[in-house]
Amino acid sequence: MPAASPPPRAIVLAAGRGERMRPLSDHTPKPLLELHGQPLVAHHLRALARDGVAEVVVNTAWLEEQFPARLGDGSAYGLRLSYSHEGALFGAALETAGGIATVLPWLSEGGREVFWVVSGDIWAPDFVFDAALAQRFAASNLDALLWLVPNPPYHPKGDFGYGDAREDLAPGAAVGVSGSAAADGSPRQTYANLALMKPALLHGVPAGQRAALGPLLHQAMARGRVAVLPYGGRWANVGTPADLAALQAQGA
Repeated sequence: MPAASPPPRAIVLAAGRGERMRPLSDHTPKPLLELHGQPLVAHHLRALARDGVAEVVVNTAWLEEQFPARLGDGSAYGLRLSYSHEGALFGAALETAGGIATVLPWLSEGGREVFWVVSGDIWAPDFVFDAALAQRFAASNLDALLWLVPNPPYHPKGDFGYGDAREDLAPGAAVGVSGSAAADGSPRQTYANLALMKPALLHGVPAGQRAALGPLLHQAMARGRVAVLPYGGRWANVGTPADLAALQAQGA
């Protein structure tokens, strides 16, 4: 009987400049801005630890020296935290696919078949990093599993739609489609920046080079290798000072 894959690791994406969050992001990286008494990114770290993820890497670029100074080794959040300092190592942020590819040997170390991906500047307090779902995804023929949310006002056309059902994963799961509408004619929804992925999705992406994730997802969808799930919990892309202030006013 083959040995079970080690538990998944996670990458939290935190390398962006945060232009729309200026002037707040001029002196503090957006994921380190405080919401309800702790940095935005810390909410993810606590949730990952709560759900059994023990090891996390954060990729950084803008004002990246602030991350280890503020978050430390992760012990305050109940996990082990490391950093991929793209600014120091490569001179700039590597975009999403480039950032993931650069730490892929670590994410897949020891025969790990899947890993979690979450953006450090979203607010998703109800999301569960479901270990059982990660196992079902690992056993599937998929390369990525994405969560979608209703389109926010700033992104009315959405990103992806729902194709045929994937009942082997979870209720509501479907094959992802990237055309103008979903299989049932409903409009596309927005990628929530929450995902499970396999190393195969990043095949051919060099470490240390800039590369976008979107084209890889569209290509994998064309091969039927991506599934999507609806996320119905609280969610916000915390993009501007007004977004942050509105969430702060809502309370935890």
